[in-house]
Order: sequence, then C-alpha cells, then structure tokens
Amino acid sequence: MNDKVVLRLVTVVSIFVFLVVAVLQAKVINIFPEGTEVPQWVFNLPRLNAFINGTCSVLLVISLIQIKNRNIRTHKILNVITFILSSLFLVSYIIFHATGIRTSYGGEGLVRYIYYFILITHIILAAVVLPLVLLSFYSGLQMNVARHRKLVRWSFPIWLYVTVTGVIVYVMIAPYYTF
Repeated sequence: MNDKVVLRLVTVVSIFVFLVVAVLQAKVINIFPEGTEVPQWVFNLPRLNAFINGTCSVLLVISLIQIKNRNIRTHKILNVITFILSSLFLVSYIIFHATGIRTSYGGEGLVRYIYYFILITHIILAAVVLPLVLLSFYSGLQMNVARHRKLVRWSFPIWLYVTVTGVIVYVMIAPYYTF
C-alpha cells in the first residue's frame, strides 16, 4: 500500500469515527429500542474504559522508556498492544454511548469548571489524536523512523494526555452515575 492510499484510509477512518462519536454524543442513536432493558454488562463499560485508558497510559510510558533504551522490539510490541487496547476502548465506548444512557456531572463550584475543562480538552484531543496515532503506527511498522519520530513528537503527548484524562473524567463523574 502506498502512502497516498494510507493517508486517504486514515482520513476516512478518522472522519467516520469522529462522526459516529458526534452522533452518539448528540444521543441521536439508541441501539436498544424504547422500553427495552439495557443488559447489565453495559453498565460496567465505563469502568472497563477507565481501566483500558489507565493501562494504555502505563504502556505508553513504558514504550517511551523502551525506545529511549533502544529496545525497538519491545517498543513495537507495547505499541501494538496499546493500539489494540485503544481499539477495544473505542468499541466499548461506542457500545455504551449507543445505548442512550445519559450521564451528567453533578459537581459544583470550581471543581465543575475543572471537570469540564478536562472533559472538553479530552474530547477535542481524542479527535485530533486518532489520525496522528494511525499515521505514527503505520510509519513505525514501515520502519520509516524519520517520519515516525516527527509524528510521535505530537501523537505521543496527545495520546498520553487523552488516556490519562479519560481516567480522570471517569473518576470525577462516576459518583454521579445513576445506574
């Protein structure tokens, strides 16, 4: 596959994921018809998502340490695992939000502003990081080290921020879940 095809594919996937998430956030879609009971396992998905995000955060940091120690094989393995976990997170996130379950933050005062700042930056950067991660991942697998390094200067800190803030958002909103 040449670089133009990969860039087009990354663009299409990124736009598609962005649109799916935007539609889900607007609560336009509900995979369970009105009056249908949501399966109990669905209510565990936010906790699972926080666990996946936390695991990805740790793996990203270990991956950085490994590449700084020139352990390329371990670095690649960790990034493949992190990529797979992030993909599982995305599926889990979509399933949860496609149920129509509504959650709202109940904190007050300064902590409310902090929560929404973290949430908004998390959402924006999650949308931005997807194409960066896909392109970084592709260039790394192709052993195009120069391009990989250029991309990772942006994708790594953004991806790490998104995974860490995903856990923070969960910890902050979990006490306000009504399910």
